[in-house]
Amino acid sequence: MFENKVLVNLYILSLGLDFEIYIPVNEKIGNISKLINNTMFDAIDFEKNFTILNVDDGTYYKKNQLIRNTNIKNGTKLLLV
Repeated sequence: MFENKVLVNLYILSLGLDFEIYIPVNEKIGNISKLINNTMFDAIDFEKNFTILNVDDGTYYKKNQLIRNTNIKNGTKLLLV
């Protein structure tokens, strides 16, 4: 049904919150990070350059990597720091 998206668990360390979100597989990590930043922190006028990490294996994702070229799949636990 959602072949162009993956459902991930996203933990936002600075807010102490976690969410399940769909992210498009044809998007770059940096764009996803920027979108999350704009969505979560725009209301409190806070901007930071976030890093996305895989909770299970500690993988650090470079901002120019496409989601489809990473090990991110349905159920992956990601940490935004």
